[in-house]
Amino acid sequence: MYIKKILIYISLIGILVMSVFSYFVYITMFISNTNFENDFAYVYIYNNHEFEDLKQDLQPILKNLSSFERLANRKSYANNLKPGKYAIRKGMNNNEIISTLRSKKLTVDVMFNNIKDEHDLASKISNQIEADSSSIVSAIKNIDFMKVNDLDQYNFLSIYLPNSYNFYWDTSAEEFRARMLKEYKSFWNEKRINLLSKIGLTQKEVMILASIVNQESKEKSELNTIAGVYINRLNNNWKLQADPTVKFAAYQLPEYENTVIRRILFKHLKIDSKYNTYKYRGLPPGLIAIPDINSIDAVLNYENHNYFFFSADPKRIGFHTFSRTLAQHNSNAKKFHRYLDEKGIKK
Repeated sequence: MYIKKILIYISLIGILVMSVFSYFVYITMFISNTNFENDFAYVYIYNNHEFEDLKQDLQPILKNLSSFERLANRKSYANNLKPGKYAIRKGMNNNEIISTLRSKKLTVDVMFNNIKDEHDLASKISNQIEADSSSIVSAIKNIDFMKVNDLDQYNFLSIYLPNSYNFYWDTSAEEFRARMLKEYKSFWNEKRINLLSKIGLTQKEVMILASIVNQESKEKSELNTIAGVYINRLNNNWKLQADPTVKFAAYQLPEYENTVIRRILFKHLKIDSKYNTYKYRGLPPGLIAIPDINSIDAVLNYENHNYFFFSADPKRIGFHTFSRTLAQHNSNAKKFHRYLDEKGIKK
């Protein structure tokens, strides 16, 4: 009888221990452990993150960080972090959270447009993926990469076509660069290559001219017409006399640093730069900004017309008036200059 009681006590203790263990496992693995009101909370794990860094990031969004840590150690996750962006759904338990952090890395839509130079591009991209701006600039300007891909100091930004792209958040600067090169090569499909031969320009020349057209107007409806004006000037061996190239040339000079030129003056036209198309004939040596796809296609599909001039339209700000003769152009230009005077825009 005594032995029987001992066995019963042992059995009861065993059941109690198993119950406690089962409860411990249950609360550790299967009880909701989120502590936020939104449908999702987003977690970013950097490439240099350690588990202690992750714990700090999870602290505000978990009810019980200790239970998460215990399970993470038990499942060998604490020493095997996966960089990336992750979505923790409201109501998730520790097991689901760890499963998400192991294998459900999210992508992000990376968008950029209206880019003036590599620093501007790097700044906008670094706000959307893990890579910092300095590493992106270094990757963009890498000499070896340029040589291998027929790029140089004048056209290395050509491959970065403004658009929306899907990336993993932890994309490196080199991976971003490689993707942009791939997209650029895909952009130059058979149809666009065929158009090149018809208009008599190279890819590089199209990109340079597109960068000028892009800076002349943001109105898609007139981009082809503006491109047609410049093609007419090129075909007739005229100087392009493009105001955006004069601004670009000026902005390279120390005296114009951190300034905004709103009106082209005679002193600007005298700047001695290969980018000053009032002074030098033909296309400038490189891009003056990164052109968007609309501007590139506008050059490839330029409007065939007899216009050689255009001027900003004071009655429709953002648009232009086009003319065939210098006399017509001077008349249109006077109207716009009068508008600038009335607005007090002197420089």
